Amino acid sequence: MSARRITAEALATGMLVLAVVGSGIMADRLTQDTGLALLANTIATGAVLYVLISVFGPVSGAQMNPAVTLVFALRGEIAPGLALAYMLAQGAGGVAGTLLAHAMFELPLAQVSQTVRTGAAQGLAEGVATFGLVLVVLGALRGGAQVAAVVACYITAAYWFTASTSFANPAVALARAFTDTFAGIRPADLPLFWAAQGAGALLAAAVAGWFWPRTAKSAG
Repeated sequence: MSARRITAEALATGMLVLAVVGSGIMADRLTQDTGLALLANTIATGAVLYVLISVFGPVSGAQMNPAVTLVFALRGEIAPGLALAYMLAQGAGGVAGTLLAHAMFELPLAQVSQTVRTGAAQGLAEGVATFGLVLVVLGALRGGAQVAAVVACYITAAYWFTASTSFANPAVALARAFTDTFAGIRPADLPLFWAAQGAGALLAAAVAGWFWPRTAKSAG
């Protein structure tokens, strides 16, 4: 088990959450327009995703997402023990990213979000967001597309076409429960998000296996 790969997952996820939470705090301070604040948050998230996947991809795969890691483990592309280590590192790194964002903006480090994100529509949105994310990751890998660009573009779009603003990541959702700022989510709403994310990821894995069978050659 590679300490370098696990550390890369923790650091990359922490930097992702730092960008999500930090840009949300900055946007909220600079404007009272919620739409404009979300746009700023979206741009920062999409940009940092491109950078992090490009930089950390060669080290650990830059999965930064337990749902993605789970799918790779089920596909036999990462050992179960390493997958578990990745997930723990992603969760810990994400929470650290939230705390660092608070420190930079001189906010209390220990916070619990009060932002309500519940209901069937939110759950459906997270399922759709995660389904799409996992599907485009697997499709990009199979088709030879640049994964960093594909993921960054997808998440940038999904911020706006999903009711939940596309968390699509259990580790990021956990980290965002520890910030009572623009990007927060109430801890009580995490089980709904996690269940929807898991279901979306598994469905995407099944669909990807049908679209792009790993043992079949493309007919062109």
